[in-house]
Amino acid sequence: MKIYTKTGDKGRTSLATGARVRKSDKRLEAYGTADELNSFVGLLRAKVAQEEGDWCAATDEQLGWIQNRLFDVGAVLSGADMPFAEESVNQLEMWIDEMQEDLPELREFILPGGSEAVALCHVCRTVARRLERGVVVWCDEEEMDLPEQVVCFVNRLSDYSFVLARWVGKKQKIVPFVWKK
Repeated sequence: MKIYTKTGDKGRTSLATGARVRKSDKRLEAYGTADELNSFVGLLRAKVAQEEGDWCAATDEQLGWIQNRLFDVGAVLSGADMPFAEESVNQLEMWIDEMQEDLPELREFILPGGSEAVALCHVCRTVARRLERGVVVWCDEEEMDLPEQVVCFVNRLSDYSFVLARWVGKKQKIVPFVWKK
C-alpha cells in the first residue's frame, strides 16, 4: 500500500464521513491539533521511559491510554460515527486526584521547566488548551453544538498535564520554577 494517494494535492481532504473539505477548514485545524498533542504525549512517554523509578511504568500506561483517547478525539472530530465515553473524563479525574494526594497544596504560579519531562508536560497542557479553543472556534463558526464529552476530556487533559508536571517534578526531586513578580 502506498502512503501517498495524491488526493490531497489540490488542498482538499476527506473526512471520516467521506465528505471532501478544504484543508483550511477549522475542523481540520482542530483534529490536526489533536494529532499534534498525541505526538507530544508520545515524546513525553519516550522521556518518561528514560527515567528511573516505580512511577515510570504507571505513567507510561496512563500516557498510552491518553494517546488512544486522543486518536478517538481526532476520529470524532473528523466525523466518525462513534461515541466518546464520559468514562474517559472520569478516568483522567481519578488520576488527577491520585496525584494531587501526593502533592503539596499549590500556593504559587508554576512556570514550565525544571526537567525535560516536566517541560513536556507543560507543552502537552498548552497544546490541549489550543485544541480545546480550536474545537470551540470550529463549532462556533459552523453554528453547531459542541461535542461536549470531547471538549470536557480535552479540558481535563490539560488539567491532568499540569498536575502530572508537578507530580513528575516531585518524583524527580525537582524544585518547581515559580513566578516571581
